[in-house]
Amino acid sequence: MTADVNDARGAAPLGRVIVGMSGGVDSAVAALRLREAGHDVHGLFMDNWDDADSYCTSAQDYQDARATARELGIVLHRASFEKEYREQVFARFLDEYRRGRTPNPDILCNREIKFGVCRHYARRLGARWFATGHYARVTTADDGKPQLLRGRDAAKDQSYFLCGVTRAQFEDVLFPVGELTKAEVRAHARRAGLPVFDKPDSTGICFIGERPFTEFLAQYLPESPGPIATADGRRLGTHRGLPFYTLGQRSGLEIGGIAGGSGEPWYVARKDAARNTLVVVTAAERATTTVNGARLAAVNWLIDPPEDAFEATVKLRYRQPDQRAQVVPLASGEAELRFAAPQWAVTPGQTAALYRQERCLGGGVIEDTI
Repeated sequence: MTADVNDARGAAPLGRVIVGMSGGVDSAVAALRLREAGHDVHGLFMDNWDDADSYCTSAQDYQDARATARELGIVLHRASFEKEYREQVFARFLDEYRRGRTPNPDILCNREIKFGVCRHYARRLGARWFATGHYARVTTADDGKPQLLRGRDAAKDQSYFLCGVTRAQFEDVLFPVGELTKAEVRAHARRAGLPVFDKPDSTGICFIGERPFTEFLAQYLPESPGPIATADGRRLGTHRGLPFYTLGQRSGLEIGGIAGGSGEPWYVARKDAARNTLVVVTAAERATTTVNGARLAAVNWLIDPPEDAFEATVKLRYRQPDQRAQVVPLASGEAELRFAAPQWAVTPGQTAALYRQERCLGGGVIEDTI
């Protein structure tokens, strides 16, 4: 089993392969590589969110996916999973923010929507395999089960966002661009004449788009103003409501130029829900608010669930360099992380992904800190 369509998993005809096509260059090249390898390729465009405003790009993305499918000579299906997305992803997203936590909906979307209902829908279309344009790899472990590996392009690796997908969900999944760099993907698309070869990468949370995040969240959560204060209680300003801020945040606090201040930037260090207070520190003070560990809830293991403590590296947020930690599995299905070095802005609601070199061992939601 391999993520490279030209290796063992893709050497012989695979039957029908459905590619989740987003309208971007990565999924376009995923479909291109599979078609070039001689497989029966169909595309599937998902509608997960539909807001009639200038921030929602779904309509244009669909047209881009259609143009790519036409150039490749493949069938493009379209399906709406808006109801499932709102119930299984967005409702949980809002609930986490109401609790003062900071969720990662893209990780939940991968498990529940892309590799959940969408993957099952692909089966209804006659597919034996489901493929996406993720920068990650799936190979076979020594026990014969799938294992998730980082993408070859370290700058684009998306294994962090896949750590919540179950091991069983990877058994019929292909990542055709996982062995490539972004530059190689664009070069493939350009040579093939695909119309999206130079389309910019999408950024931000999928259903929010490029709009200001606080503006979006305010449509669903009421404002509850309170003090912004230093750790010793000195009031610096007023916040809009604790759900609108995240630990480590620097911009958007609107407390610059405090009289008698040093002019240093302020960072969110803590949310005091009991006092509805946003606690901030300067860069020099951040070392006083680091933590030595964290507890992960509902860990999704991509290895046989371990019983004993072991050493690993962890990403506490996307783009963070790997941090060394001891992982202590708990009988409750949770796990405790003990960091080799104190960590700043470890945020409840975010996901911690666990690694052993190239292999992703799984991940869990940060419940609280130690």
